[in-house]
Amino acid sequence: MYAIIEACGKQYKVAEGDEVYLEKLEVNEGEKVTFDQVLLISDGEKIKVGTPTVKSAKVEATVVAQGKGPKVVVFKYKAKKNERKKQGHRQPYTKVKIEKISQRASSKKAATAEEAAE
Repeated sequence: MYAIIEACGKQYKVAEGDEVYLEKLEVNEGEKVTFDQVLLISDGEKIKVGTPTVKSAKVEATVVAQGKGPKVVVFKYKAKKNERKKQGHRQPYTKVKIEKISQRASSKKAATAEEAAE
C-alpha cells in the first residue's frame, strides 16, 4: 500500500515504514504528525485518486530527527570586475517515519455512491 501526500508545498510518494525527508516542520522529535492532504491512495489492486484530495484518508507519521542537509556552495563571479562572493547554505529538514496509511468510508451511503460512480 502506498499513498501520494502533499506536505510543505511538495508531493511525496510514501509507503508504511518509509523514512522521508521533508522541509522543516515545527514539530519536536518523537511527536506524531498527521497528513490529511492525501492525493492518491493505492492498496495494490485499487487506486483511488482524489479530486483534489481523497476524503477520509490520512497518513500518520512520527518525527525521527530534525537536521540540516549537506552544504551547497554558492559562488558568484563577475568577469573583469574583481568581484567574487562565496556563500554556503545548508537546508534544514525534518525526517519522518511513516507509521500508518488509512482510509475509511465516512458512511455507507457515501461508499455505495462512490462505487456506483466507478
